[in-house]
Amino acid sequence: MSEDTLRYDKMVEDALRGVVREALEVTARDGLFGDHHFYITFRTQFPGIGLSDHILARHPEEMTIVLQHQFWDLEVTDTFFRVTLSFSGKSEVLIIPLAAITGFADPSAKFGLQFQAVDDDDDEYEEYETEDDDAAAEDSSADSAAPEETTGKVVALDAFRKK
Repeated sequence: MSEDTLRYDKMVEDALRGVVREALEVTARDGLFGDHHFYITFRTQFPGIGLSDHILARHPEEMTIVLQHQFWDLEVTDTFFRVTLSFSGKSEVLIIPLAAITGFADPSAKFGLQFQAVDDDDDEYEEYETEDDDAAAEDSSADSAAPEETTGKVVALDAFRKK
C-alpha cells in the first residue's frame, strides 16, 4: 500500500484499542462494578510482552486472561497495561502491549471487539521496554482463564450471557 494512502483500517483499530484502554483505565482507577468483567486475548509473541517462561511455554502463540474478582496492581499507559494475576497459586505480573490484543469482551455488557493481528515487524509498533517484575509479584490468588489452543479460533461467549 502506498504511503500516501489513508489507512482507515488502522485508524479504526487504533480508535477501538482506545476503548479497551479507557475501560482498563476506569477499572484501574475505580475497580470493576456490577457484573462487569473482561476477557482479554492477546498474542504472546508480540514485542514487549512480559510473561514468565512457564506461561509462555504453555501459551506459545495466544492467551486469554480474565479480569474479574481477583487481580491486582492494574496499571494502564498509552501503549500497554500491567496486571498481577495468580496462576496455580503463584502471582505473576503480566505486561501486555495494547497492540498485542486480538480480542476484548465484557460479557456482562454483551460487548466484544476483535482486532486484526499486527505483524511483529510493523514499523507502527515499536518494541516496548519492560522491566523485570519478578520482585513485584506477591503471593495471592486470582481468577484467570487461559485456553490451551485458541489460535485462529473464535470463542462464543453465549454461555456467559444472561438470558
